[in-house]
Amino acid sequence: MNRLLLLSSLWLLVAPPASSIFQRPTGSPAPPHLQYLLEPLYTTVHTQRGATVTLPCVLRALPRNYRVKWSKVEPANYRENIIIITNGLYHKNYGPLSPRVHLRHSHRYDASLTITDVTLEDEGRYRCQLVNGLEDESVSLTLHLEGIVFPYQPSNGRYKFNYHEAKQACEQQDSRLATYQQLYKAWMEGLDWCNAGWILDGTVHYPIINSREPCGGRLLLPGVRTYGARDKQKDRFDAFCFTSALQGSQVYFIRGHLNFKEARQACRNHGAAIAKVGQLYSAWKFSQLDRCDGGWLADGSVRYPITTPRERCGGLPDPGVRSFGFPSKELRTYGTYCFVGK
Repeated sequence: MNRLLLLSSLWLLVAPPASSIFQRPTGSPAPPHLQYLLEPLYTTVHTQRGATVTLPCVLRALPRNYRVKWSKVEPANYRENIIIITNGLYHKNYGPLSPRVHLRHSHRYDASLTITDVTLEDEGRYRCQLVNGLEDESVSLTLHLEGIVFPYQPSNGRYKFNYHEAKQACEQQDSRLATYQQLYKAWMEGLDWCNAGWILDGTVHYPIINSREPCGGRLLLPGVRTYGARDKQKDRFDAFCFTSALQGSQVYFIRGHLNFKEARQACRNHGAAIAKVGQLYSAWKFSQLDRCDGGWLADGSVRYPITTPRERCGGLPDPGVRSFGFPSKELRTYGTYCFVGK
């Protein structure tokens, strides 16, 4: 009798869920790796900056004494930063995302993560992990923002940024250092740039479409060429920045013969701010802003966006944001581009 009780207890400890007992016939292959988590229908979720988005994570069954942990993989330091932990009844938020995240909890099996007011920094890979003793399992999802990568250098010339200065420079221009995936996608879409620049993980690259002598030589194939990981303090390069559309924002041009100080004031007089480089690129990419007029931007540069190339607007055959560089801020030759947020 005692032996029967012991066998029964062991069976209860190792028995699979009832659904598995009745649905899996004798001789069928072993169950899939995910026992409790449902495989997401899509592993990439697309969104826009400023939007609210939900990353799906749904359980097919509720194991005893389980926890669900959401984390984000950061390419800059290869670490997973915890966002939220729940046991189904209670939850706790962690880190900088804390004020903008909550569990959707549309039913008791739902552990999906909702992020409000999405920022550029939110893009990346997320992990939903079921913590259940020896049966831990997880699903990974990618949050993707449609955006654009642009090369950036300061007014005093190329190759002036160490890694930390490049990161700060992108952030000052309403953008962030691009990831390798973003730079690679930009190259596939036509980005051709001879100057090497930092990206988010601390490596240095430059994208080449047309092989040529000043850019590694004609014999090297097109591609995203790499210098690899560099010293973040000592080595100096340009930056590759990534920006995205922002819901409810607008960039527009004010005509005039303004110096830099007057350009800033002109935008303020209209209840706006002088536009940043990333904001102009975003307006060109996502709002098809097209103007032949050079205008001041917040960093002291003068640029203009062209979506329909024509002879009298720079003469170049491809669309793009053209640049006059960093002229004297006292020069009264240009108008200004202004930005109004939501």
